[in-house]
Amino acid sequence: MTLEPQKYNYYQPDPTMKLLLLSNSTNPGEAYLSYPKHNIQAFLGDRPMEVLFIPYAAVTFSYDEYEQKVSDRFSELGYTVKGIHRFADPVEAVKEAKAIVVGGGNTWKLVRMLHDTGLMEAIRTKVASGTPYIGWSAGSNVACPTLRTTNDMPIIDPKTFDTLGLVPFQINPHYLDHHPSNHGGETREMRILEFIEENPQVFVVGLREATMLWIEGNKIKLIGNRTARIFKKGKEIVELNKESDLSFLLS
Repeated sequence: MTLEPQKYNYYQPDPTMKLLLLSNSTNPGEAYLSYPKHNIQAFLGDRPMEVLFIPYAAVTFSYDEYEQKVSDRFSELGYTVKGIHRFADPVEAVKEAKAIVVGGGNTWKLVRMLHDTGLMEAIRTKVASGTPYIGWSAGSNVACPTLRTTNDMPIIDPKTFDTLGLVPFQINPHYLDHHPSNHGGETREMRILEFIEENPQVFVVGLREATMLWIEGNKIKLIGNRTARIFKKGKEIVELNKESDLSFLLS
Protein backbone atom coordinates (compact mmCIF):
# COMPACT_ATOMS: atom_id res chain seq x y z
CA MET A 1 0.00 0.00 0.00
CA THR A 2 1.30 3.48 -0.92
CA LEU A 3 0.57 6.29 1.49
CA GLU A 4 -0.50 9.64 0.13
CA PRO A 5 1.88 12.45 1.16
CA GLN A 6 0.33 15.08 3.39
CA LYS A 7 -0.81 18.24 1.61
CA TYR A 8 0.30 21.58 3.04
CA ASN A 9 -2.36 24.15 2.34
CA TYR A 10 -1.76 26.98 4.77
CA TYR A 11 1.41 28.77 3.72
CA GLN A 12 0.86 31.92 1.70
CA PRO A 13 3.95 34.13 1.20
CA ASP A 14 3.33 37.67 2.36
CA PRO A 15 5.84 40.56 2.16
CA THR A 16 4.70 41.89 5.55
CA MET A 17 5.19 38.67 7.51
CA LYS A 18 7.84 38.77 10.28
CA LEU A 19 8.97 35.69 12.20
CA LEU A 20 11.80 35.01 14.65
CA LEU A 21 12.05 31.25 15.23
CA LEU A 22 14.52 30.11 17.88
CA SER A 23 15.81 26.61 18.49
CA ASN A 24 15.96 27.05 22.25
CA SER A 25 15.37 29.61 24.97
CA THR A 26 18.46 29.18 27.12
CA ASN A 27 22.04 28.00 26.78
CA PRO A 28 23.68 26.01 29.60
CA GLY A 29 25.04 28.26 32.32
CA GLU A 30 23.14 31.34 31.11
CA ALA A 31 20.10 33.17 32.41
CA TYR A 32 16.73 32.46 30.80
CA LEU A 33 16.42 34.02 27.32
CA SER A 34 19.81 35.66 27.74
CA TYR A 35 21.49 34.71 24.46
CA PRO A 36 18.65 35.87 22.15
CA LYS A 37 17.55 39.02 23.98
CA HIS A 38 19.36 41.47 21.71
CA ASN A 39 18.02 39.67 18.63
CA ILE A 40 14.53 39.92 20.11
CA GLN A 41 14.95 43.65 20.63
CA ALA A 42 16.30 44.14 17.10
CA PHE A 43 13.33 42.17 15.79
CA LEU A 44 10.63 44.00 17.75
CA GLY A 45 12.28 47.43 17.76
CA ASP A 46 13.10 49.93 20.49
CA ARG A 47 9.58 51.23 21.02
CA PRO A 48 7.90 50.01 24.25
CA MET A 49 4.99 47.66 23.62
CA GLU A 50 2.87 45.01 25.26
CA VAL A 51 3.43 41.57 23.78
CA LEU A 52 0.92 38.75 23.94
CA PHE A 53 2.51 35.63 25.40
CA ILE A 54 1.12 32.16 24.80
CA PRO A 55 2.27 29.81 27.61
CA TYR A 56 0.22 26.76 26.61
CA ALA A 57 3.27 24.50 26.13
CA ALA A 58 3.89 24.55 29.90
CA VAL A 59 3.10 21.26 31.63
CA THR A 60 4.84 20.97 35.01
CA PHE A 61 4.53 24.65 35.98
CA SER A 62 1.73 27.19 35.81
CA TYR A 63 0.94 29.67 33.08
CA ASP A 64 1.39 32.46 35.64
CA GLU A 65 4.91 31.23 36.42
CA TYR A 66 5.75 31.02 32.73
CA GLU A 67 4.41 34.51 32.08
CA GLN A 68 6.53 35.90 34.93
CA LYS A 69 9.65 34.13 33.69
CA VAL A 70 9.32 35.65 30.22
CA SER A 71 8.28 39.02 31.61
CA ASP A 72 11.43 39.25 33.72
CA ARG A 73 13.57 39.11 30.58
CA PHE A 74 11.36 41.12 28.23
CA SER A 75 11.03 43.95 30.75
CA GLU A 76 14.78 44.51 30.42
CA LEU A 77 14.13 45.31 26.76
CA GLY A 78 11.29 47.75 27.46
CA TYR A 79 8.39 45.39 26.75
CA THR A 80 5.53 44.30 28.96
CA VAL A 81 4.20 40.74 28.75
CA LYS A 82 0.62 39.59 29.21
CA GLY A 83 -0.33 35.93 29.04
CA ILE A 84 -3.23 34.94 26.86
CA HIS A 85 -4.66 32.91 29.74
CA ARG A 86 -5.64 36.23 31.39
CA PHE A 87 -8.07 37.15 28.62
CA ALA A 88 -11.74 36.15 28.64
CA ASP A 89 -11.67 36.05 24.83
CA PRO A 90 -8.32 34.70 23.58
CA VAL A 91 -9.22 35.11 19.90
CA GLU A 92 -9.96 38.80 20.43
CA ALA A 93 -6.67 39.12 22.33
CA VAL A 94 -4.81 37.81 19.27
CA LYS A 95 -6.69 40.22 17.01
CA GLU A 96 -5.56 43.15 19.18
CA ALA A 97 -1.97 41.96 19.77
CA LYS A 98 1.01 44.14 18.80
CA ALA A 99 3.31 41.09 18.85
CA ILE A 100 2.79 37.39 19.54
CA VAL A 101 5.28 35.29 21.52
CA VAL A 102 4.87 31.52 21.83
CA GLY A 103 7.03 29.77 24.41
CA GLY A 104 8.53 26.32 24.37
CA GLY A 105 7.55 23.25 26.33
CA ASN A 106 5.52 20.31 25.07
CA THR A 107 4.47 20.78 21.44
CA TRP A 108 1.60 18.30 21.66
CA LYS A 109 0.03 20.16 24.58
CA LEU A 110 0.55 23.51 22.83
CA VAL A 111 -1.11 22.32 19.62
CA ARG A 112 -4.08 20.87 21.50
CA MET A 113 -4.62 24.15 23.36
CA LEU A 114 -4.33 26.24 20.20
CA HIS A 115 -7.01 24.11 18.57
CA ASP A 116 -9.25 24.01 21.65
CA THR A 117 -9.17 27.80 22.01
CA GLY A 118 -9.67 28.53 18.31
CA LEU A 119 -6.31 30.29 18.13
CA MET A 120 -4.70 28.40 15.27
CA GLU A 121 -6.59 30.28 12.57
CA ALA A 122 -6.58 33.55 14.55
CA ILE A 123 -2.79 33.57 14.90
CA ARG A 124 -2.27 32.53 11.28
CA THR A 125 -4.43 35.40 10.06
CA LYS A 126 -2.89 37.94 12.44
CA VAL A 127 0.73 37.10 11.61
CA ALA A 128 -0.03 37.05 7.88
CA SER A 129 -1.16 40.66 8.26
CA GLY A 130 2.26 41.74 9.56
CA THR A 131 2.13 41.23 13.34
CA PRO A 132 5.56 40.02 14.54
CA TYR A 133 5.74 36.41 15.77
CA ILE A 134 8.45 35.03 18.05
CA GLY A 135 8.65 31.37 19.02
CA TRP A 136 11.20 29.08 20.60
CA SER A 137 11.31 25.29 20.60
CA ALA A 138 7.61 24.25 20.58
CA GLY A 139 6.76 27.82 19.56
CA SER A 140 8.96 27.35 16.48
CA ASN A 141 7.50 23.91 15.76
CA VAL A 142 3.97 25.31 15.54
CA ALA A 143 5.04 27.90 12.95
CA CYS A 144 5.58 24.96 10.58
CA PRO A 145 2.86 23.14 8.63
CA THR A 146 2.67 20.31 11.18
CA LEU A 147 4.07 19.31 14.59
CA ARG A 148 5.59 16.11 13.22
CA THR A 149 9.26 17.12 13.56
CA THR A 150 9.01 17.90 17.27
CA ASN A 151 11.20 16.01 19.74
CA ASP A 152 8.48 15.88 22.40
CA MET A 153 6.55 12.93 23.79
CA PRO A 154 2.88 12.86 22.72
CA ILE A 155 1.44 13.36 26.20
CA ILE A 156 -1.95 14.46 24.87
CA ASP A 157 -4.05 13.98 21.72
CA PRO A 158 -3.51 17.16 19.65
CA LYS A 159 -6.72 16.50 17.65
CA THR A 160 -4.76 17.09 14.43
CA PHE A 161 -1.08 17.38 13.55
CA ASP A 162 -1.76 20.53 11.50
CA THR A 163 -0.25 23.71 12.90
CA LEU A 164 0.10 27.34 11.78
CA GLY A 165 1.85 26.87 8.43
CA LEU A 166 3.54 30.28 8.66
CA VAL A 167 6.48 28.72 6.81
CA PRO A 168 6.35 25.91 4.22
CA PHE A 169 9.18 23.85 5.77
CA GLN A 170 9.60 21.89 8.99
CA ILE A 171 11.93 22.72 11.88
CA ASN A 172 13.57 20.25 14.20
CA PRO A 173 14.67 22.43 17.14
CA HIS A 174 17.48 21.45 19.52
CA TYR A 175 19.04 19.52 16.64
CA LEU A 176 21.77 17.20 17.96
CA ASP A 177 24.64 15.52 16.13
CA HIS A 178 25.89 13.69 19.21
CA HIS A 179 24.96 10.05 19.66
CA PRO A 180 25.66 8.92 23.24
CA SER A 181 27.80 5.84 23.66
CA ASN A 182 25.86 2.68 24.54
CA HIS A 183 22.65 4.28 23.24
CA GLY A 184 20.84 1.92 20.90
CA GLY A 185 18.09 4.27 19.70
CA GLU A 186 17.85 6.32 16.54
CA THR A 187 19.92 9.44 16.02
CA ARG A 188 18.18 12.70 15.23
CA GLU A 189 19.41 12.36 11.65
CA MET A 190 17.83 8.93 11.33
CA ARG A 191 14.49 10.19 12.56
CA ILE A 192 14.47 13.09 10.11
CA LEU A 193 15.45 10.77 7.28
CA GLU A 194 12.39 8.69 8.14
CA PHE A 195 10.25 11.83 8.01
CA ILE A 196 11.46 12.93 4.59
CA GLU A 197 11.05 9.39 3.27
CA GLU A 198 7.32 9.68 3.94
CA ASN A 199 7.18 13.41 3.09
CA PRO A 200 9.48 13.82 0.09
CA GLN A 201 8.19 17.28 -0.83
CA VAL A 202 9.16 18.92 2.48
CA PHE A 203 12.43 20.51 3.61
CA VAL A 204 13.42 19.97 7.24
CA VAL A 205 15.77 22.39 9.01
CA GLY A 206 17.83 20.88 11.82
CA LEU A 207 18.15 24.00 13.97
CA ARG A 208 20.98 23.69 16.45
CA GLU A 209 21.06 25.27 19.91
CA ALA A 210 21.76 29.02 20.08
CA THR A 211 20.58 29.60 16.50
CA MET A 212 17.42 31.08 15.05
CA LEU A 213 15.72 31.92 11.77
CA TRP A 214 14.75 35.54 11.05
CA ILE A 215 12.10 35.69 8.34
CA GLU A 216 10.68 38.80 6.68
CA GLY A 217 8.55 38.36 3.61
CA ASN A 218 10.52 36.17 1.19
CA LYS A 219 13.84 36.70 2.99
CA ILE A 220 15.23 34.31 5.58
CA LYS A 221 18.52 34.38 7.44
CA LEU A 222 20.19 32.15 9.97
CA ILE A 223 21.43 33.88 13.13
CA GLY A 224 24.09 32.33 15.34
CA ASN A 225 27.57 30.88 15.10
CA ARG A 226 26.49 27.34 14.24
CA THR A 227 25.28 25.91 10.96
CA ALA A 228 21.81 24.58 10.22
CA ARG A 229 21.36 21.14 8.69
CA ILE A 230 19.00 20.96 5.70
CA PHE A 231 17.23 17.72 4.77
CA LYS A 232 15.10 16.88 1.74
CA LYS A 233 14.29 13.57 0.09
CA GLY A 234 16.61 12.87 -2.85
CA LYS A 235 19.05 15.66 -1.96
CA GLU A 236 22.36 15.53 -0.14
CA ILE A 237 22.20 16.77 3.45
CA VAL A 238 23.80 20.21 3.53
CA GLU A 239 25.17 22.50 6.23
CA LEU A 240 24.31 26.19 5.76
CA ASN A 241 25.67 29.10 7.78
CA LYS A 242 24.64 32.68 8.45
CA GLU A 243 26.20 33.77 5.14
CA SER A 244 24.14 31.27 3.14
CA ASP A 245 21.06 32.09 1.07
CA LEU A 246 18.16 30.23 2.67
CA SER A 247 15.40 31.84 0.61
CA PHE A 248 14.80 28.57 -1.25
CA LEU A 249 13.13 27.28 1.92
CA LEU A 250 10.27 29.74 1.39
CA SER A 251 9.62 28.88 -2.25
